[in-house]
Amino acid sequence: MNKHPESIGPSEEQQITLRGPAELADALPYLMGFHPSDSVVMVGLHGGRGRFGSRLRLGIPESPLEWPTVADQLAECLIKGSERRDARPDAIVAFLCQDPVDGETGNQTMERLRPFAQRLRTACGALDVPVLEVLCISGNRFWSYVCPDARCCPAEGNPLAMPGTSVMAAAATYAGIQVRGSLREMEARLTPLTRSPATAQLRALDAAGSAMVPLLLDQERRQEVGAETLKLAGRLIDRLGKAPVTTPSLADINDDRLISDEEAASMILGLQDRETRDRAAEWMEGPKVHAALRLWRALARRCVAPYEEHAAAPLTLAGWVSWSTGDEPAARVALGLALRLDPHYTFAQLLHEACNQGLDPETLRRCLRGERSERAARHGRRAERVAGARPARVKPAGRARTRPGSTRPGPGAAERRRSARPGAQGRRGSRTGR
Repeated sequence: MNKHPESIGPSEEQQITLRGPAELADALPYLMGFHPSDSVVMVGLHGGRGRFGSRLRLGIPESPLEWPTVADQLAECLIKGSERRDARPDAIVAFLCQDPVDGETGNQTMERLRPFAQRLRTACGALDVPVLEVLCISGNRFWSYVCPDARCCPAEGNPLAMPGTSVMAAAATYAGIQVRGSLREMEARLTPLTRSPATAQLRALDAAGSAMVPLLLDQERRQEVGAETLKLAGRLIDRLGKAPVTTPSLADINDDRLISDEEAASMILGLQDRETRDRAAEWMEGPKVHAALRLWRALARRCVAPYEEHAAAPLTLAGWVSWSTGDEPAARVALGLALRLDPHYTFAQLLHEACNQGLDPETLRRCLRGERSERAARHGRRAERVAGARPARVKPAGRARTRPGSTRPGPGAAERRRSARPGAQGRRGSRTGR
């Protein structure tokens, strides 16, 4: 179960009227940007006309024992979060999305989830916000837990509308809203490889770990590893950027082929260093941003067992770049996976919370730009100091002053030459002892 709910703030307002459970069920993928499989989704409604507000998604807990606690947390999260961002919702609609499992029918899935639906209603009611509708979507059909009329909500459920045929689909197409497929399909682009190349990748990760972990534990060598990791990232981003554009599934296969097992292992281990990861986050905009996103996704796929937790770093970078470029659904999927692997990964926690609260990523972009500018300024000042250093003047050995008009050295020249030798030796000794 994903313990970190995904809350989506209100987007640009669209004047669309939805009539009845059928159109409400059809609107769900467009509200989320994907088909939320194995998920509970709650949407806040505002005003007399029921304007859509904050949206929240969470994986359905496998154990029914968790349902009461999770329902209470979801209700509080949506209502309190809406109050902080916009206003308290006047009502809520909820969706339980899960395909039949273990030979179930869609109707049996709906009945199995009925106690969870009821608990969601009572949890929201306890906070004085009514739940107007709860729909179960399973096996391409939907059921209402609220409507008692068998004429419009029969026991066998109603079929979902054909994709692209509803008023919501037409409005979404006009607005440029895309549905990226199911949540399961989106997560598959970020999960570790399980086919035969995983064995070779595991060997490369083992070898990279033996070589790099001792260096990462040493402060000076750690900085060297970080610099090499960022150089390698730049080369890989350039390489991916030159690859031809194709469909997402083929693009992932091509990206995996363009990155060797050894390169992927070095990048994965190098990104475990926080400073290196933060520097890598600066590939957040500009012409290379999409190639950078492809790199972070590819690295997440290469974190094969038992290195799954190492994927938290590239997943968080993928989530950050997605959010920075305006793809909030993809950002939440990537950040949710990162937190599923490591619930205490601070960078993912901060980004997930900021994305859920509807904050503008430009704030963080400005911060990263400032760090990059300050680093460049420090580098420039060091270069100026090196360039401006005056070389020390060394008198030629054996040269002594002579009186004007005389061609012979003064009487103390030999003594001065002898006394200079010990001093020179002392300087060499002190230099080697630093």
